[in-house]
Amino acid sequence: MPWSRGEMEAQLARQAVWLRDSLLWMIDWKILSQWDGAGRPVALDVGCGPGHVMEIVRKVLDVAGVDVDHVAVETCHRKGLKAGAGTAENLPFDDSSFDVVYCSFLMLWLKDPVRAVQEMKRVSRGWIVCLAEPDLGGRIDHPEELSGLRDIVARGIQSEGGDPYIGRKLRGIFDACGLEADMGVHAGVWPLNKVREESEAEWRYVERTADIDSKEGLRALRRTWDESLAKGSMFQYNPVFFAFAKK
Repeated sequence: MPWSRGEMEAQLARQAVWLRDSLLWMIDWKILSQWDGAGRPVALDVGCGPGHVMEIVRKVLDVAGVDVDHVAVETCHRKGLKAGAGTAENLPFDDSSFDVVYCSFLMLWLKDPVRAVQEMKRVSRGWIVCLAEPDLGGRIDHPEELSGLRDIVARGIQSEGGDPYIGRKLRGIFDACGLEADMGVHAGVWPLNKVREESEAEWRYVERTADIDSKEGLRALRRTWDESLAKGSMFQYNPVFFAFAKK
């Protein structure tokens, strides 16, 4: 089932909230601890969408955004965020315009992520960062009967033109751009109360992401989903990778 704009923005907001503390901690650890410039680092959010991550990082960075979606750019403006139109593969900025150039949940949707990182490197005078990129190949769903959700979601992303395994490829992408990436994975295991709190929204995400051929299989899995949630036996892990590099 296609995503509406409202549903997509709600999912982006959920992702930003999940990673908020981790993002701020990593920026402090990887960037601010080494920062010796005047004032705060100037940053660019590539593929900023409606600005959810910008709202988080503007606490510690002077950030602007760029996105191919004009509606998303207008949403940023309504929030008081600085943003403009442009593509990741051809950023509309001069060389070395920013101290930090980052993206999140972007590389998986690009046809040429190497080109995008090359552009991020060009307009950066310091750090080039992928804050968050998923890898569905490492997804864990328990009980075992729910393990098929991994492939259902992965096929759905592929049917939309995305790469559900982009996380493991970040090191190679950065290397192709002459950058040595410091990689890792965000903590991604929720306590049971959080699993229950997010369960309906997470199931809607699975339903919206799944391709048409997976719909019947999803209906069969829903009973197991509900039963394991009620018993307290459900476990989920969704690996989300990060990569930091400096020129």
